[in-house]
Amino acid sequence: MINSPASTDDADVAIAAAQAGADVVRDMYGQRLARIDKGAGDFATAADVAAEKAILDVIRAARPGDAVLGEEGGQQGAADSGRQWLVDPLCGTLNYAVGNMLVAVNVALRGGAAAVADPFSGEIFFTDGESARVRQNGVDTRPAPTPETRLVDVNLDPPFPGAPGFRAVDLLAHPGFTERFRPRVVSTTLALTWVAAGKRAAYVTDGGDLSGSVHFAAGIALCRAAGCVVTGIDGAPIGPAGRGLVAAADAETHGLLMSVIRSGR
Repeated sequence: MINSPASTDDADVAIAAAQAGADVVRDMYGQRLARIDKGAGDFATAADVAAEKAILDVIRAARPGDAVLGEEGGQQGAADSGRQWLVDPLCGTLNYAVGNMLVAVNVALRGGAAAVADPFSGEIFFTDGESARVRQNGVDTRPAPTPETRLVDVNLDPPFPGAPGFRAVDLLAHPGFTERFRPRVVSTTLALTWVAAGKRAAYVTDGGDLSGSVHFAAGIALCRAAGCVVTGIDGAPIGPAGRGLVAAADAETHGLLMSVIRSGR
């Protein structure tokens, strides 16, 4: 059980909201869904929109005074509430649209509780901001990060803001990387939960400040709570001063990846 009463309440909200979104995503899987064009090759489906509505219904019922930033609906609620939920109702929309089940539902209270649901495995990874758990079939266990798999997920989705200084595709070809690790490309932040759970040694993505990202906030919170080493690709803390993300199972794996990244510049 998670101990802090106040944060447990928020964790329960995050879990319920992520579960509500996951139920929608699972129920709509395999249907011919309308696509909503976002430009630059990006799109949402009717499942993204319906899942976000289900998530927001849970948050609004439990925390009516809180603000929400949703992937599909944008900013909602009082901007000065002091509490903001970050919602990505379907991370891995392209996977989902072509019948691939590697997707996640991300719900995070900025600076606090978070939950990531896998609609198809039934796992819900969650944190109260201090410790991490994974729930499956009503049973909670503590995730255990480990580098033993040597598998590193790398986000190859454009744009590539770090180029030419950093390009993920160059990392995959670097001899220092291939000597120690094996690459995987899941194309969803579900991979961050796998780092927390010991199914991956690390996850690497380019980008700007990801601390307030609806895509990454929940996974970052989970990895930190599980004891992973989490920084930007430049080694700086996640936040305005950082860039991108390296989430590693332990300090040794993080150090090896940082060495390869720096030597490739």
